[in-house]
Amino acid sequence: MGGMSYGGDQAMLLHTDIPSRGQIERLLVARERSSVSVYLATDPASANDAERIELRNLVSEAAAQLTAASVGSDQIKAIVEGFEDLQDDEDFWRAQARSLAVFATPDRLTAFRLPNRLVSAVEVSDRFYVKPLLRTVTFPQSAFVLALAQDSVRLVEIGPEMEPAEVRLPDMPSDAASAVGRASIAGRSPAGRIQGSEGQKVRLRQYARKVDQALAPFLNGLDLPLILAAAEPLASIFHSVCSYPQLAPTGIAGNPERTADAELASAAREVLDGLYSDELRRTRELFALRGEQGRATADINLAARAATYGAIDTLLVDIDHALPGSIDEQSGEVELATEPAADRYGVIDEIARRAWLTGARVLAVRRDEIPGEGPLAAILRYRLA
Repeated sequence: MGGMSYGGDQAMLLHTDIPSRGQIERLLVARERSSVSVYLATDPASANDAERIELRNLVSEAAAQLTAASVGSDQIKAIVEGFEDLQDDEDFWRAQARSLAVFATPDRLTAFRLPNRLVSAVEVSDRFYVKPLLRTVTFPQSAFVLALAQDSVRLVEIGPEMEPAEVRLPDMPSDAASAVGRASIAGRSPAGRIQGSEGQKVRLRQYARKVDQALAPFLNGLDLPLILAAAEPLASIFHSVCSYPQLAPTGIAGNPERTADAELASAAREVLDGLYSDELRRTRELFALRGEQGRATADINLAARAATYGAIDTLLVDIDHALPGSIDEQSGEVELATEPAADRYGVIDEIARRAWLTGARVLAVRRDEIPGEGPLAAILRYRLA
């Protein structure tokens, strides 16, 4: 899996499973009159012939919208040729996931193969249609599992479309005893200060710190959950010293030494499902509480105004709902349209964009996960007059 970008005369493989926040923000701030966004459901087990035909049809629809908007023929040709290059890339199509997202301008095309099942769509505007892509960072089915025991430690990467794979880190200790420079962690210290279970816990804490130090350079800048697989007391000890902010509060209990990576991955996905379910529950509860205080709304017009003023703290949006129109850059006033066109864009997507860029937490979810009856729900930082 990965992301691909075509720009200039050469194709550049980005090797991206899930887009980073930086990549998403570049898409969110991009402005180009001829911006085409395409989403396509794909099947990793198929030859993707039907998908390529559907992609060709979506590109034809985009070209028609661009023509109707009086975009120059040279620009339209450049966009279409970028898609044709992608359609002809056999290596790219041999490794598909559940969805494909493609963002194109006359100068550049970027594609992401995504783990989420998304609805096929094409959007043409002066900005990219990014909201469905946010699903991959809202609840990524990717994580790292730290299988930690007294006599071994390993880091396992898991993802929705990949076999679990061990990540080898250069400074990772091999076991607790060697980490503290002893043949065993059970004996008395040379000075006789610590012994028995007390001494063992002290050495396990030293071991846990060295594991954390080995993880830190690798995990720095990442935003994926770290799930701990460990038995007590080592599990509690590692939680007490871990510096990585995304360490999951729930882990995999028991000694992981003889647990296969595939079993760890299966257990980790259950942990992830529980984490995301708890996060949604807490968000809905907060929405209800803030609603009583006048600091929550499911109204599109109010949410647009709040996003424009930077007043949204948390926003839930329906990834499948498309509402064409525009939002005033200064006032946040919404003007809806009856059908898509190149001089319009997705209103819900634009609300999500403005909220994201003002530091809001944006959750791209399914319709039944949103409180209320509309395609969005916003928790506000303060009450709007």
